[in-house]
Formats: sequence, C-alpha cells, structure tokens
Amino acid sequence: MGKMTKSQTMAALAESTGMSKKDVGMFMEKMVDLAYKHTKSDGEFVIPGLGKLVKAHSKARQGRNPATGETIQIPAKTKVKFRVAKAAKDAIL
Repeated sequence: MGKMTKSQTMAALAESTGMSKKDVGMFMEKMVDLAYKHTKSDGEFVIPGLGKLVKAHSKARQGRNPATGETIQIPAKTKVKFRVAKAAKDAIL
C-alpha cells in the first residue's frame, strides 16, 4: 500500500468523517499549531490514543570526532521526542 501523502491522508479523513478536504486541512493545520505551541510552553502535548510530543533537555557532554579521534565538547540542547501511547502499540503490534 505504501506511505500516505498529506493529500491522501486529508482525502481519507474527509471521506470517513463527511467533512470537506478544506475543513480537514484546516483542522490538521490548527492541531499542529496547537501541538507546537503547547510543547514549547508546557513541555508536552498529548494526542489521546496515539502518543505525546515531549520536550527533552540533553546535558552538555564530551564526544569524539570519529575521523580524527579528537575530543570535542557537545553543548547542551533541547530536543523534541514523540512517545507512542500503549494503545497505539497494542493496536499496531
């Protein structure tokens, strides 16, 4: 079957919900904006039954340049991770 494109996803959602493709597209856009906003401010955004976006901090650490073997300092940074919900794992696996 292959991967679904954004337009295929919107068409499938429009067909199954009875909404127009335009409304589905607007809904998806607003949900993504909401996810970004809440993950940035609150540190996480939950999509029930699917999972959650989580803002995680990594500490500064020492690393090694694999080409030269030189020790380098890797700075601290903030990452975004997606943690899959148990319900999603159970449904897929």
